[in-house]
Amino acid sequence: MVTRTEWLEAGLELMADEGAPAVTIDRLTTKLGVTKGSYYHHFKGTGGFRTALLEYFEARFTTRLIDAVEREPDAEPAAKLQHLLRLVLGQPDNAQLEIAVRAWALQDAEVRAAQERVDRARTSYLRELCRGLKAEVDPDRLAQLLYLILIGAEQVLPPVSKADLREIYAMTLRLATDETLID
Repeated sequence: MVTRTEWLEAGLELMADEGAPAVTIDRLTTKLGVTKGSYYHHFKGTGGFRTALLEYFEARFTTRLIDAVEREPDAEPAAKLQHLLRLVLGQPDNAQLEIAVRAWALQDAEVRAAQERVDRARTSYLRELCRGLKAEVDPDRLAQLLYLILIGAEQVLPPVSKADLREIYAMTLRLATDETLID
């Protein structure tokens, strides 16, 4: 039997490849090679799957990263920021998924609320870290800038490479703090 996580992973893959309209029960069952009964075993219809998918997206691409950094709660904010950037830049490219979720959020109130929650959690955590830096600039604006760099880099074509994004972050943090914070 296909697990709940496998259903959700398949949903994220379809969304990243083809957008939210492609995430249908028929497409999911075909992709996973199972019947609809397995789907209904794990989810209460389309609404239940959509809610679970959004929660999974948030947990996998936001909460999990913050929790990983916070496993060392006594680390200095600069070290935490370095760790977070390594995690974000080290994970497989999920720009297409982020774009698909943002596009979906323009058409669906539940998705919009989930995207706003994700953006708030990400920027709030960045603000917390930036407030602990010896920044030459407003730490709240620095946090916002760091997040906007990532979102913008995901939107442009051709995409910004991870190596270039790492350099952009290093330069931004060097300008803001007068220190080299990124290896």
